[in-house]
Amino acid sequence: PIIHPPLLLTLPWRFSLRGYGFCMAALFLFCFGSLFYQLNGGPPKILLDIRQYLGESTYLDDHGPPAPRVLPFPSQVVYNRVGKCGSRTVVILLRLLAEKHQFSLVSSDIHNKTRLTKHEQVDLMKNISNIPQPFLYTRHVHFLNFTRFRIEQPVYINIIRDPINRFLSNYFFRRFGDWRGEQNHLIRTPGMKDDERYLDINVCILENYPECSNPKVFYIIPYFCGQHPQCREPGVWALERAKQNVLENYLLVGVLEELEDVLLLLERLLPHYFTGVLNIYKSPDYRKMGNMTGTVRKHTPTLEALQVLYHRMRYEYDFYNFVRDQFHLMKKKIGLKSVSQTPAYSPAFLRELALRTPEPLDEDEELDTDLDDANSWLIHP
Repeated sequence: PIIHPPLLLTLPWRFSLRGYGFCMAALFLFCFGSLFYQLNGGPPKILLDIRQYLGESTYLDDHGPPAPRVLPFPSQVVYNRVGKCGSRTVVILLRLLAEKHQFSLVSSDIHNKTRLTKHEQVDLMKNISNIPQPFLYTRHVHFLNFTRFRIEQPVYINIIRDPINRFLSNYFFRRFGDWRGEQNHLIRTPGMKDDERYLDINVCILENYPECSNPKVFYIIPYFCGQHPQCREPGVWALERAKQNVLENYLLVGVLEELEDVLLLLERLLPHYFTGVLNIYKSPDYRKMGNMTGTVRKHTPTLEALQVLYHRMRYEYDFYNFVRDQFHLMKKKIGLKSVSQTPAYSPAFLRELALRTPEPLDEDEELDTDLDDANSWLIHP
Protein backbone atom coordinates (compact mmCIF):
# COMPACT_ATOMS: atom_id res chain seq x y z
CA PRO A 1 0.00 0.00 0.00
CA ILE A 2 1.04 3.53 -0.72
CA ILE A 3 1.76 5.55 2.43
CA HIS A 4 1.06 9.28 2.12
CA PRO A 5 3.15 11.63 4.24
CA PRO A 6 1.37 14.01 6.58
CA LEU A 7 -0.12 17.05 4.90
CA LEU A 8 2.07 19.47 6.92
CA LEU A 9 5.22 17.86 5.55
CA THR A 10 4.06 18.40 1.98
CA LEU A 11 3.86 22.23 2.46
CA PRO A 12 6.87 24.18 1.25
CA TRP A 13 9.41 25.06 3.99
CA ARG A 14 9.38 28.70 2.75
CA PHE A 15 5.74 29.16 3.88
CA SER A 16 6.56 28.10 7.45
CA LEU A 17 9.36 30.66 7.80
CA ARG A 18 7.18 33.34 6.33
CA GLY A 19 4.38 32.60 8.82
CA TYR A 20 6.80 32.56 11.67
CA GLY A 21 8.23 35.91 10.60
CA PHE A 22 4.75 37.43 10.32
CA CYS A 23 3.88 36.36 13.87
CA MET A 24 7.11 37.78 15.28
CA ALA A 25 6.61 41.07 13.43
CA ALA A 26 3.06 41.38 14.77
CA LEU A 27 4.28 40.70 18.31
CA PHE A 28 7.05 43.29 17.95
CA LEU A 29 4.61 45.92 16.70
CA PHE A 30 2.26 45.20 19.57
CA CYS A 31 5.02 45.53 22.20
CA PHE A 32 6.44 48.64 20.55
CA GLY A 33 2.99 50.22 20.36
CA SER A 34 2.29 49.40 24.00
CA LEU A 35 5.57 51.03 25.03
CA PHE A 36 4.73 54.13 23.00
CA TYR A 37 1.32 54.29 24.66
CA GLN A 38 2.79 54.31 28.15
CA LEU A 39 5.65 56.73 27.47
CA ASN A 40 3.59 59.35 25.66
CA GLY A 41 0.37 59.15 27.64
CA GLY A 42 -1.66 57.92 24.70
CA PRO A 43 -1.75 55.38 21.87
CA PRO A 44 0.31 55.80 18.65
CA LYS A 45 -1.50 56.41 15.38
CA ILE A 46 -1.22 52.79 14.26
CA LEU A 47 -3.17 51.58 17.27
CA LEU A 48 -5.80 54.26 16.69
CA ASP A 49 -6.09 53.01 13.11
CA ILE A 50 -6.51 49.43 14.32
CA ARG A 51 -9.15 50.58 16.83
CA GLN A 52 -11.02 52.39 14.06
CA TYR A 53 -10.85 49.27 11.88
CA LEU A 54 -12.10 46.99 14.66
CA GLY A 55 -14.73 49.42 15.98
CA GLU A 56 -15.10 52.16 18.61
CA SER A 57 -15.61 49.87 21.62
CA THR A 58 -13.13 50.54 24.42
CA TYR A 59 -12.16 49.03 27.75
CA LEU A 60 -14.02 51.80 29.56
CA ASP A 61 -17.22 50.90 27.70
CA ASP A 62 -17.17 47.44 29.25
CA HIS A 63 -15.64 48.15 32.66
CA GLY A 64 -16.44 51.83 33.43
CA PRO A 65 -13.98 54.54 34.51
CA PRO A 66 -11.43 53.78 37.23
CA ALA A 67 -12.58 54.65 40.74
CA PRO A 68 -11.47 58.21 41.56
CA ARG A 69 -9.61 59.01 44.77
CA VAL A 70 -12.25 59.82 47.39
CA LEU A 71 -11.57 63.11 49.21
CA PRO A 72 -13.51 64.36 52.22
CA PHE A 73 -15.92 67.18 51.52
CA PRO A 74 -15.11 69.96 51.69
CA SER A 75 -11.44 69.41 50.94
CA GLN A 76 -10.54 73.12 50.51
CA VAL A 77 -11.01 75.31 53.59
CA VAL A 78 -9.87 78.92 54.14
CA TYR A 79 -9.75 80.53 57.58
CA ASN A 80 -9.20 84.25 56.90
CA ARG A 81 -8.66 84.89 60.56
CA VAL A 82 -9.63 88.22 62.12
CA GLY A 83 -6.93 89.79 64.28
CA LYS A 84 -7.28 89.45 68.07
CA CYS A 85 -10.25 87.09 67.80
CA GLY A 86 -8.64 83.96 69.17
CA SER A 87 -6.86 83.09 65.93
CA ARG A 88 -3.56 82.14 67.57
CA THR A 89 -5.43 79.75 69.84
CA VAL A 90 -7.08 78.10 66.83
CA VAL A 91 -3.84 77.95 64.80
CA ILE A 92 -2.10 76.10 67.64
CA LEU A 93 -4.96 73.60 67.63
CA LEU A 94 -4.79 73.26 63.84
CA ARG A 95 -1.10 72.39 63.93
CA LEU A 96 -1.85 69.50 66.26
CA LEU A 97 -4.88 68.43 64.23
CA ALA A 98 -3.04 68.53 60.88
CA GLU A 99 -0.51 66.03 62.17
CA LYS A 100 -3.24 63.84 63.63
CA HIS A 101 -5.60 63.81 60.63
CA GLN A 102 -3.06 64.18 57.81
CA PHE A 103 -4.35 67.29 56.03
CA SER A 104 -2.25 70.09 54.56
CA LEU A 105 -2.09 73.14 56.84
CA VAL A 106 -0.62 76.34 55.42
CA SER A 107 -0.50 79.17 57.95
CA SER A 108 0.76 82.40 56.39
CA ASP A 109 3.18 84.51 58.41
CA ILE A 110 1.98 87.71 56.67
CA HIS A 111 0.09 89.67 59.32
CA ASN A 112 -0.08 93.24 58.02
CA LYS A 113 -1.36 92.93 54.45
CA THR A 114 -5.08 92.27 54.40
CA ARG A 115 -5.88 94.35 51.28
CA LEU A 116 -4.51 93.13 47.95
CA THR A 117 -4.27 94.44 44.41
CA LYS A 118 -6.11 92.48 41.72
CA HIS A 119 -2.84 90.86 40.62
CA GLU A 120 -1.99 89.90 44.20
CA GLN A 121 -5.46 88.44 44.67
CA VAL A 122 -5.13 86.19 41.62
CA ASP A 123 -1.64 85.03 42.61
CA LEU A 124 -2.75 84.20 46.14
CA MET A 125 -5.88 82.37 45.01
CA LYS A 126 -3.89 80.27 42.51
CA ASN A 127 -1.33 79.43 45.18
CA ILE A 128 -4.10 78.40 47.57
CA SER A 129 -5.78 76.24 44.92
CA ASN A 130 -2.51 74.38 44.27
CA ILE A 131 -2.12 73.22 47.87
CA PRO A 132 -2.46 69.39 48.08
CA GLN A 133 -5.99 68.47 49.13
CA PRO A 134 -7.44 68.23 51.67
CA PHE A 135 -6.01 71.50 52.94
CA LEU A 136 -6.73 74.33 55.34
CA TYR A 137 -5.21 77.72 54.57
CA THR A 138 -5.14 80.50 57.15
CA ARG A 139 -4.07 84.14 56.94
CA HIS A 140 -5.09 87.61 58.12
CA VAL A 141 -6.68 88.69 54.82
CA HIS A 142 -9.97 90.21 53.74
CA PHE A 143 -12.44 87.92 51.96
CA LEU A 144 -11.34 86.76 48.48
CA ASN A 145 -13.94 86.04 45.81
CA PHE A 146 -12.45 83.10 43.91
CA THR A 147 -15.38 82.74 41.52
CA ARG A 148 -14.83 86.27 40.23
CA PHE A 149 -11.63 84.98 38.60
CA ARG A 150 -13.15 81.61 37.60
CA ILE A 151 -11.29 79.70 40.31
CA GLU A 152 -13.04 77.09 42.44
CA GLN A 153 -14.34 78.71 45.62
CA PRO A 154 -13.18 77.09 48.88
CA VAL A 155 -15.26 76.88 52.03
CA TYR A 156 -14.66 79.69 54.52
CA ILE A 157 -14.67 79.60 58.32
CA ASN A 158 -13.96 82.37 60.84
CA ILE A 159 -14.38 83.61 64.42
CA ILE A 160 -15.18 87.11 65.66
CA ARG A 161 -15.64 88.65 69.09
CA ASP A 162 -17.30 91.58 70.84
CA PRO A 163 -15.93 94.59 68.88
CA ILE A 164 -14.87 96.71 71.87
CA ASN A 165 -13.19 93.72 73.50
CA ARG A 166 -11.32 93.08 70.26
CA PHE A 167 -10.29 96.73 69.99
CA LEU A 168 -8.98 96.84 73.57
CA SER A 169 -7.09 93.57 73.16
CA ASN A 170 -5.41 94.89 70.02
CA TYR A 171 -4.66 98.31 71.57
CA PHE A 172 -2.71 96.85 74.50
CA PHE A 173 -1.21 93.94 72.56
CA ARG A 174 0.44 96.34 70.11
CA ARG A 175 2.07 98.11 73.05
CA PHE A 176 2.86 95.37 75.53
CA GLY A 177 2.44 91.99 73.83
CA ASP A 178 1.35 88.93 75.79
CA TRP A 179 2.66 86.56 78.43
CA ARG A 180 5.22 85.13 76.01
CA GLY A 181 7.36 88.17 76.79
CA GLU A 182 6.91 91.92 76.60
CA GLN A 183 10.48 92.46 75.40
CA ASN A 184 9.86 90.34 72.29
CA HIS A 185 6.92 92.50 71.36
CA LEU A 186 8.90 95.70 71.85
CA ILE A 187 11.26 94.37 69.21
CA ARG A 188 8.26 93.76 66.94
CA THR A 189 7.17 97.43 67.16
CA PRO A 190 10.50 99.29 67.26
CA GLY A 191 9.06 102.43 65.62
CA MET A 192 6.57 103.10 68.42
CA LYS A 193 7.75 105.93 70.64
CA ASP A 194 7.15 105.95 74.39
CA ASP A 195 4.53 108.70 74.27
CA GLU A 196 2.49 106.53 71.90
CA ARG A 197 3.19 103.25 73.70
CA TYR A 198 2.01 104.62 77.04
CA LEU A 199 -0.85 106.74 75.66
CA ASP A 200 -3.86 106.49 77.97
CA ILE A 201 -6.71 104.65 76.27
CA ASN A 202 -9.24 107.25 77.46
CA VAL A 203 -7.23 110.10 75.98
CA CYS A 204 -6.91 108.19 72.71
CA ILE A 205 -10.69 107.73 72.48
CA LEU A 206 -11.97 111.05 73.80
CA GLU A 207 -9.43 113.22 71.99
CA ASN A 208 -10.11 111.37 68.74
CA TYR A 209 -6.62 109.99 68.04
CA PRO A 210 -6.49 108.20 64.65
CA GLU A 211 -5.92 104.82 66.30
CA CYS A 212 -9.15 105.15 68.27
CA SER A 213 -11.45 106.56 65.58
CA ASN A 214 -12.76 105.66 62.14
CA PRO A 215 -11.63 104.05 59.95
CA LYS A 216 -9.27 102.26 62.37
CA VAL A 217 -12.11 100.98 64.57
CA PHE A 218 -13.99 99.75 61.48
CA TYR A 219 -12.06 96.50 61.49
CA ILE A 220 -14.13 93.30 61.55
CA ILE A 221 -16.57 94.01 58.70
CA PRO A 222 -13.91 94.38 55.95
CA TYR A 223 -12.72 90.82 56.65
CA PHE A 224 -16.12 89.60 55.44
CA CYS A 225 -17.01 92.34 52.96
CA GLY A 226 -14.00 91.70 50.74
CA GLN A 227 -11.41 93.53 48.66
CA HIS A 228 -13.66 96.23 47.18
CA PRO A 229 -12.44 99.74 48.25
CA GLN A 230 -15.91 100.55 49.61
CA CYS A 231 -15.56 97.65 52.05
CA ARG A 232 -13.19 99.80 54.09
CA GLU A 233 -15.64 102.70 54.40
CA PRO A 234 -17.86 102.50 57.52
CA GLY A 235 -21.44 102.33 56.29
CA VAL A 236 -24.45 100.27 55.35
CA TRP A 237 -23.05 99.10 51.99
CA ALA A 238 -20.07 97.32 53.53
CA LEU A 239 -22.20 95.99 56.39
CA GLU A 240 -24.80 94.41 54.10
CA ARG A 241 -22.23 92.94 51.76
CA ALA A 242 -20.43 91.37 54.71
CA LYS A 243 -23.68 89.82 55.92
CA GLN A 244 -24.40 88.45 52.44
CA ASN A 245 -20.95 86.84 52.24
CA VAL A 246 -21.45 85.20 55.63
CA LEU A 247 -24.68 83.61 54.41
CA GLU A 248 -23.36 82.55 50.99
CA ASN A 249 -19.68 81.69 51.46
CA TYR A 250 -19.03 80.78 55.09
CA LEU A 251 -19.70 77.35 56.50
CA LEU A 252 -19.42 78.77 60.01
CA VAL A 253 -18.64 82.08 61.69
CA GLY A 254 -18.42 81.63 65.45
CA VAL A 255 -18.09 84.04 68.36
CA LEU A 256 -15.08 83.87 70.64
CA GLU A 257 -17.21 84.31 73.75
CA GLU A 258 -18.55 80.77 73.05
CA LEU A 259 -15.31 79.20 71.81
CA GLU A 260 -16.02 75.70 73.10
CA ASP A 261 -19.30 75.68 71.18
CA VAL A 262 -17.45 76.89 68.09
CA LEU A 263 -15.04 73.97 68.37
CA LEU A 264 -17.92 71.53 68.86
CA LEU A 265 -19.63 72.82 65.71
CA LEU A 266 -16.40 72.67 63.70
CA GLU A 267 -15.95 69.07 64.83
CA ARG A 268 -19.49 68.29 63.68
CA LEU A 269 -19.27 70.13 60.34
CA LEU A 270 -15.65 69.31 59.40
CA PRO A 271 -14.85 66.01 61.15
CA HIS A 272 -11.92 65.21 58.84
CA TYR A 273 -10.23 68.39 60.13
CA PHE A 274 -11.49 68.89 63.69
CA THR A 275 -12.32 65.50 65.22
CA GLY A 276 -10.98 65.49 68.77
CA VAL A 277 -10.35 69.25 68.87
CA LEU A 278 -12.22 69.82 72.12
CA ASN A 279 -10.26 67.09 73.90
CA ILE A 280 -7.03 68.77 72.81
CA TYR A 281 -8.31 72.20 73.83
CA LYS A 282 -9.18 70.95 77.33
CA SER A 283 -5.96 69.01 77.83
CA PRO A 284 -3.49 70.31 80.47
CA ASP A 285 -0.61 70.44 77.99
CA TYR A 286 -2.58 72.67 75.63
CA ARG A 287 -3.75 74.90 78.47
CA LYS A 288 -0.12 75.72 79.24
CA MET A 289 0.42 76.92 75.66
CA GLY A 290 -2.91 78.74 75.43
CA ASN A 291 -2.33 80.74 78.59
CA MET A 292 0.67 82.41 76.98
CA THR A 293 -1.48 84.21 74.38
CA GLY A 294 -3.34 86.52 76.78
CA THR A 295 -2.71 90.26 76.34
CA VAL A 296 -0.96 91.91 79.28
CA ARG A 297 -1.54 95.33 80.91
CA LYS A 298 -5.09 95.43 79.57
CA HIS A 299 -7.61 97.53 81.46
CA THR A 300 -11.09 98.95 80.94
CA PRO A 301 -11.73 102.52 79.74
CA THR A 302 -14.11 104.82 81.56
CA LEU A 303 -17.80 104.73 80.77
CA GLU A 304 -17.66 108.01 78.89
CA ALA A 305 -14.93 106.63 76.65
CA LEU A 306 -16.96 103.44 76.14
CA GLN A 307 -19.99 105.48 75.08
CA VAL A 308 -18.03 107.32 72.40
CA LEU A 309 -16.30 104.14 71.21
CA TYR A 310 -19.56 102.20 71.06
CA HIS A 311 -21.13 104.81 68.81
CA ARG A 312 -18.14 104.79 66.47
CA MET A 313 -18.45 101.00 66.24
CA ARG A 314 -22.22 100.83 65.73
CA TYR A 315 -21.85 99.07 62.34
CA GLU A 316 -19.43 96.59 63.90
CA TYR A 317 -21.99 95.80 66.61
CA ASP A 318 -24.75 95.40 64.04
CA PHE A 319 -22.59 92.83 62.27
CA TYR A 320 -21.52 91.13 65.50
CA ASN A 321 -25.14 90.71 66.62
CA PHE A 322 -26.06 89.32 63.18
CA VAL A 323 -23.24 86.76 63.31
CA ARG A 324 -24.08 85.75 66.86
CA ASP A 325 -27.72 85.20 65.89
CA GLN A 326 -26.67 83.05 62.92
CA PHE A 327 -24.31 81.10 65.14
CA HIS A 328 -27.06 80.39 67.67
CA LEU A 329 -29.39 79.36 64.85
CA MET A 330 -26.77 76.91 63.59
CA LYS A 331 -26.41 75.43 67.05
CA LYS A 332 -30.17 75.00 67.29
CA LYS A 333 -30.39 73.31 63.87
CA ILE A 334 -27.66 70.82 64.71
CA GLY A 335 -29.13 70.15 68.13
CA LEU A 336 -26.01 71.17 69.98
CA LYS A 337 -26.56 71.11 73.72
CA SER A 338 -23.84 72.94 75.57
CA VAL A 339 -23.33 75.47 78.30
CA SER A 340 -22.59 78.87 76.76
CA GLN A 341 -21.25 81.99 78.40
CA THR A 342 -23.63 84.87 78.86
CA PRO A 343 -23.48 87.12 75.76
CA ALA A 344 -21.84 90.51 76.16
CA TYR A 345 -25.12 92.42 76.17
CA SER A 346 -24.63 96.16 76.55
CA PRO A 347 -26.11 98.17 79.46
CA ALA A 348 -29.18 100.31 78.87
CA PHE A 349 -27.24 103.48 78.21
CA LEU A 350 -25.25 101.76 75.44
CA ARG A 351 -28.40 100.34 73.82
CA GLU A 352 -29.96 103.79 73.81
CA LEU A 353 -26.77 105.23 72.36
CA ALA A 354 -27.29 103.27 69.16
CA LEU A 355 -30.45 105.31 68.48
CA ARG A 356 -28.83 108.75 68.56
CA THR A 357 -25.59 110.53 67.73
CA PRO A 358 -23.95 111.94 70.85
CA GLU A 359 -21.25 114.54 71.03
CA PRO A 360 -17.96 113.41 72.59
CA LEU A 361 -18.15 113.78 76.36
CA ASP A 362 -15.93 116.14 78.29
CA GLU A 363 -13.22 114.44 80.28
CA ASP A 364 -14.42 115.93 83.56
CA GLU A 365 -18.11 115.08 83.05
CA GLU A 366 -19.41 112.87 85.85
CA LEU A 367 -21.56 109.85 85.13
CA ASP A 368 -24.20 108.45 87.42
CA THR A 369 -23.40 104.84 86.54
CA ASP A 370 -20.59 103.26 88.48
CA LEU A 371 -17.44 102.06 86.72
CA ASP A 372 -18.18 98.55 87.91
CA ASP A 373 -20.92 98.37 85.28
CA ALA A 374 -18.31 98.68 82.58
CA ASN A 375 -16.15 96.01 84.15
CA SER A 376 -19.10 93.63 84.32
CA TRP A 377 -20.03 94.35 80.71
CA LEU A 378 -16.61 93.77 79.21
CA ILE A 379 -15.40 90.20 78.93
CA HIS A 380 -11.77 89.71 79.82
CA PRO A 381 -10.02 86.93 77.92
